[in-house]
Amino acid sequence: MTTTKHQTEIKADEKVPTIEIVREFDARPEHVFRAHVDPELYTQWIGPRSVTTRITRWDPRRGGEWAFANDRDGEEIASFYGSFHEVRPNERIVWTFTYEGHPDGVALETLTFEELEGGRTRLRTLSVVEDFETRDGILSSGMDVGVREGYEKLDELLAKGA
Repeated sequence: MTTTKHQTEIKADEKVPTIEIVREFDARPEHVFRAHVDPELYTQWIGPRSVTTRITRWDPRRGGEWAFANDRDGEEIASFYGSFHEVRPNERIVWTFTYEGHPDGVALETLTFEELEGGRTRLRTLSVVEDFETRDGILSSGMDVGVREGYEKLDELLAKGA
């Protein structure tokens, strides 16, 4: 298992059905942003280490749609889809995020890329869902493993200059 010097914070609000994920990276915002909109880069880091990712649709612009599937041992185990609502280079992405196995559980996610001293970035993701049941289901799904391992893989990718 890879260790990282940056911790991933995953917080659930007690009053509204949201999940906030905060993580710092040792790379400039344009590099972290690019890893979120370039499909070849995105497939290299998204999700846990135990899966591979296949992009099936990817159009990172306002009104564009996206979809990807996770495979394990050659078999599809999960797929996700959504649409891009806002893509502001190096600053912000707003998209919907849906797990195909629960199509009524649409999350509206806002990702912000904050420039920090020393060429670093703070990535903040705020996911808003319809109700606490959906939010709690996401939190109990093991998503924390996928988020943490994915960000470790992103650290590795960024360290290579991607």
